[in-house]
Amino acid sequence: MYPHERSLVKRLEGRPFALIGINSDNSLDSLRPILRAEKITWRSFWNGPEGPRGPLSEAWGVVAWPTTYVLDAQGRIRYRNVHGEKMDGAVDTLLEELEGERR
Repeated sequence: MYPHERSLVKRLEGRPFALIGINSDNSLDSLRPILRAEKITWRSFWNGPEGPRGPLSEAWGVVAWPTTYVLDAQGRIRYRNVHGEKMDGAVDTLLEELEGERR
């Protein structure tokens, strides 16, 4: 998903959008070079040494990887497990709603 996420971040630069990642790798030391190699510029959290059963996935009820949530400006989950064009559409819809409210 990294290439798509990179394009989404680039396309929405300067707009009220943030991409946040959670990584389930068991080792932070092995994760760091991957983040550099994949050019991850957005905020990315480590789920801890428990990997997929770490505290972040437990708190958010994540049971499968990848899991995606698209949240609105109030922090409510509006879309779950959308990828590719569906993720773009979900984000664009929420941005249109937000920008419409600001007018």
